[in-house]
Amino acid sequence: MKKVLIILLTICVCAVVNAQQLYNMSLDVWSQQGRTWNPYPKDAGKEQRVWDSANGAMKVLGVNTTTPEYEHVAVPGPGKAAAKIVSRKITWTFAPGSLYTGQFIRLVNFSGIEMDSGTPFKGRPKSLSGYYHYIPGVIDNAKEPYLSKKGKTDSGQIEVALYDWPKAQRLVTTEGHFDPEADPHLVGRGVLVLSQGTDGYVHFEIPIEYKKDATPTFVGVNILSSALGEYFTGSSKSILYIDELQFNY
Repeated sequence: MKKVLIILLTICVCAVVNAQQLYNMSLDVWSQQGRTWNPYPKDAGKEQRVWDSANGAMKVLGVNTTTPEYEHVAVPGPGKAAAKIVSRKITWTFAPGSLYTGQFIRLVNFSGIEMDSGTPFKGRPKSLSGYYHYIPGVIDNAKEPYLSKKGKTDSGQIEVALYDWPKAQRLVTTEGHFDPEADPHLVGRGVLVLSQGTDGYVHFEIPIEYKKDATPTFVGVNILSSALGEYFTGSSKSILYIDELQFNY
């Protein structure tokens, strides 16, 4: 009998891990620190600070590129919210809107950010799903090697990547492009490029292609209103609403 209970307990624990979700994937929980919006509660502990954005880099200007949206949501109801992610031209630079798992650390030379990428995660989901409404603008900011993109319609992006990192990765966006496919710790990845606008919310599901049979330790979800924003290329008019994220097993 004791062995049966141990087996059942092991099965239950494995099922919980395999069905793991992240805190605030519904994007209903927001708070403000001064004029800066954050996708986590006020006085949040480490376990609740799953999501972040580039808002911290622009707080000196009182600008937010990622804010809660309470009216235009995918699933209406009391207390429901979505994320509104916008790209903007801000004085000296182009600022793509973003929402990602990890933590903003600091602004670097007014042209990039330092951040911890990813949040602890041990599941192996088949896909990431949710809802988005994308309103792309015409690209009016471009730098090499994407000058030819100017005047074309912007694209957004939703990416999910699983890693077996020993700890969260400290990244500085001004130090070159981080290529997940080149990381030996990559376990699985899926990407959805939003190449055209939508009339309203549409459901999406991104299959995760696994590269190796390993248990992840971190997951990175990166959502951009301008897919090439890391290269300061995109439209200052692009808007992306995102809501009700979920891992599917």
